[in-house]
Amino acid sequence: MAPPEALADAPVWSRQVLDEARRRIEPFVHRTPVLTSSTLDERLGARVFFKCENFQKIGAFKIRGATNALRSMDPERRARGVVTHSSGNHAQAVALAARSLGVAAHVVMPRTAPAVKRAAVAGYGAHILPCEPTLAAREETTAAVIEETGAVLVHPYNDAAIIAGQATAAMELVEDVPGLDVVLVPVGGGGLAAGTGLAVSYLSPETRVVGAEPTGADDAFRSFEAGRIVPVATPTTIADGLLATVGTLTFPLLREHLERIVTVTDEQIVAAMRFLWERLKIVVEPSGAVPLAALLTGELDLRGRRVGVILSGGNVDLERLPWTAGG
Repeated sequence: MAPPEALADAPVWSRQVLDEARRRIEPFVHRTPVLTSSTLDERLGARVFFKCENFQKIGAFKIRGATNALRSMDPERRARGVVTHSSGNHAQAVALAARSLGVAAHVVMPRTAPAVKRAAVAGYGAHILPCEPTLAAREETTAAVIEETGAVLVHPYNDAAIIAGQATAAMELVEDVPGLDVVLVPVGGGGLAAGTGLAVSYLSPETRVVGAEPTGADDAFRSFEAGRIVPVATPTTIADGLLATVGTLTFPLLREHLERIVTVTDEQIVAAMRFLWERLKIVVEPSGAVPLAALLTGELDLRGRRVGVILSGGNVDLERLPWTAGG
């Protein structure tokens, strides 16, 4: 599929771009809280601060990028309607942002997307088009919608306005918790991780940024090591929000701003997710638990450090919890 108009030219990044995105979306998103756990701090010998985007509107950080993308779009283009492809959280975000502006939203979703996410997208009034759970199927279906309706693509991550909007979560974190040594962030398509890297580079340049990714969908890790985008043919992980391959806009930012990417198994993700539910008493989805899983592996020696962790979302199918029979 040909790249959207917004991606025709490489974006020019600056602190001003992020500040403008923040001002643009501020009336429409939550400033989410930061939580801590003394149990975890004692276990790791570090101070850990969780940026709780699971408490964000639509239950995930994605509303930040979608709101910025739609509200910075030319009104005449936006009036044609918007289209996106997503396994769930970005789909919900685009649906809600579109509804708030009174424009049509078409959402291409893999048939394997969690029922709770499909129901939420429908609840926000979007038109859902199911497809097979592959990137090729997503893009083919999206292209057909654009051809038929003239809708404008709002890419889930490979879009400058999306990246700038996602950056606002880390902007808030480093303001609320000064002096962080490291920020851990999940990596899927790379929009949140790229935005986090940008935000930290401008607001807290002494802070390192580390990505965390499932071993079953480790294209970012492989790409990071190879110096070029290396897709995973059939990504498989419980962290359904991290199945996407890094993009042509996000990957260079990851290479520039992330120190490294750590991979974790599904078993480690489930253990981290359960810890958050049991100890912090908060609902976090598998994708959101990936950075904590990376911390708990012990691969990163962060003793005595101040560590920020972005919990990216909390949309969970309660009928299929991973620690229950049949989950």
